[in-house]
Amino acid sequence: MVTFVDRVTLHLRAGKGGNGCVSVRREKFKPLAGPDGGNGGSGGDIVLVADPQVTTLLSYHHSPHRSAGNGGFGMGDNRSGAAGEPIDLPVPVGTVVKDPDGSVLVDLVEPGMRFVVAPGGQGGLGNAALASPKRKAPGFALLGTPGWEGDVVLELKTVADVALVGFPSAGKSSLIAAISAARPKIAEYPFTTLHPNLGVVQAGDIRFTVADVPGLIEGASEGKGLGLQFLRHVERCTALVHVLDCATLDPGRDPLSDLDVILAELAAYPVPEGQVPLLERPQLIALNKLDVPEAKDLADLVRPELEARGYRVFDISTVSHAGLRELTFALGGIIDEHRAASADAAPPERIVIRPRGSERDFTVRVEGGTYGNIYRILGDKPVRWVQQTDFQNDEAVGFLADRLERLGVEDELYRAGAVAGATVVIGEGDGVVFDWQPSLSSAAELMTAPRGTDPRFDASTRRTTSQRRERYHERMDAKADARAELEAERLAASGEDDS
Repeated sequence: MVTFVDRVTLHLRAGKGGNGCVSVRREKFKPLAGPDGGNGGSGGDIVLVADPQVTTLLSYHHSPHRSAGNGGFGMGDNRSGAAGEPIDLPVPVGTVVKDPDGSVLVDLVEPGMRFVVAPGGQGGLGNAALASPKRKAPGFALLGTPGWEGDVVLELKTVADVALVGFPSAGKSSLIAAISAARPKIAEYPFTTLHPNLGVVQAGDIRFTVADVPGLIEGASEGKGLGLQFLRHVERCTALVHVLDCATLDPGRDPLSDLDVILAELAAYPVPEGQVPLLERPQLIALNKLDVPEAKDLADLVRPELEARGYRVFDISTVSHAGLRELTFALGGIIDEHRAASADAAPPERIVIRPRGSERDFTVRVEGGTYGNIYRILGDKPVRWVQQTDFQNDEAVGFLADRLERLGVEDELYRAGAVAGATVVIGEGDGVVFDWQPSLSSAAELMTAPRGTDPRFDASTRRTTSQRRERYHERMDAKADARAELEAERLAASGEDDS
């Protein structure tokens, strides 16, 4: 049974925004007292919250599908729809949120941090909110937009001050149990520890956390064993303690060769940009299991070599607790110096959000098609406006055309070479396809028409100048022919009388 999970993929669906309402207020003696349709409610957000009480992503491993509530529809009498119910997803401190492509969205390293990973859809405006002095009684409302839907990857990286690294069965779990109140599983076989264990250590006035990283083997940085899964938990640690087994019975193994293998794996593991490489961090050596007589002799043999490499070496025994006090106080000193240096460091640069001003909110991309060029309009605003439009309502479609014209889409299409009848697509993929008619860019708000209609979509019955001229000439020719026929009949009749 899985008891620890540090990487999951969530399938999220935020709430959809509610549709606006089309309604007209009716009072006594005032059957049409003006629009009073309310707005739709916004969809619920999905928020990730860094919770110190959560230590694993196990719950999301079993239930990766999460969705928020939809917004309610607007109603008459200016009643707005209810907002969708948001949901908070608690995650461990140190969780990194990535998109499916691996790009980091946010790093939740502080308790209480909140990140809206899936924003809810926007509620549509009712016809009361759309009314203006020029459009007094709109016969349409805006639809709610869909909420964000997609996948995100949660990756847990343990936040600890010290990481205990070493081969399987080197005694790391026993060490963290001896110096803290942690009670990890301990057994006499390799890979007993299947997930990192955290313990809090008190060394004088200094308190710090220690992470027991599960055993590493040669090739761990290339994915062998569980190396890649657990090496990420070393990234955030300030100092490393190499726990070397001086009582191993495996042939071909000794503390020096074990240390070389672990150092090679740590050097091969890439840390994120801006972090100190693992081998450049403070490192201590703990020669473990010295309660065994043969281990004591081996420790005396390898200690000079380790000290010659520049390491501080501590002889310890997790059974008799020998040397643990010296080790914890040495680690406390390293952590205290690091915290003092971090306090003196310059604070992180404050993020300043500035308005974009007159920056364009869309782009027009020309794509070649089988039957000619396709002009694709991309941008948050045009796509959102299309989602809000009820294409069964001509007035709503005219309102969309006016919004796009005011945004400058009309001029940009002209610059891109579009002509009347060109195929225009709004949004990626299939999007919304229509034949562009520049005449739709006139101001519909100045026109009067029944609610829910737009006269620009009606076929024009007014004749053009050439049609009127042609009709005039036809009438004149018909009159001339009639006069000629009458004249011929008169002449024929007069000739008969003379005879």
